[in-house]
Amino acid sequence: MTTTNPATPLTPTPSHTIGPFYGYALPFPGGPDLAPAGHPDTISVHGYVYDGAGDPVQDALIEIWQAAPDGSLDGAPGSMRRDPVTGGFVGRNGIDFTGFGRIATDKDGRWSAHTLPPGARPGHAPYISVCVFARGLLNHLFTRLYFPDQAEANATDPLLSSLDEERRATLVATAEPNRTYRFDIRLQGEGETAFLDFV
Repeated sequence: MTTTNPATPLTPTPSHTIGPFYGYALPFPGGPDLAPAGHPDTISVHGYVYDGAGDPVQDALIEIWQAAPDGSLDGAPGSMRRDPVTGGFVGRNGIDFTGFGRIATDKDGRWSAHTLPPGARPGHAPYISVCVFARGLLNHLFTRLYFPDQAEANATDPLLSSLDEERRATLVATAEPNRTYRFDIRLQGEGETAFLDFV
């Protein structure tokens, strides 16, 4: 039996090294498809995850959370369906909007999701919360994706206005044709994405 001296402070231990093992159980069918099938307001968000050397990260996992278009955070907890025979997930029901998605990067380090435009929350510009899991990270990283067509709201958003111009730019997606936005995530190095620390 090991005992410790209560007068000796214990130092925290680090999290276990992450992956790469995301392909086994974490991705689920329909994970990138937050918008109900055929919804006319669907937007696409996509990008690449890059490491500190600028190389794409093939085995990262992106989770996104967001408000519904009306700004609510209620979601629809019953939108995932299970196979009655195997018990496995068969994907979303294609009707409800949950505000949550999980996307694995492909062999080129690319991720993409189809969702609805998030509504603004009081005092904040519309944004999508992004969480990044990747090899070599002891802890997952949190950031936000803001939209370039919300310039007025972005100018008064408390988080964006607290950052210098260079760091702020790493949180604003680039508009592309056909209701599509590109948001690359750089884990380190030049143009590193601004990550958030929750305490």
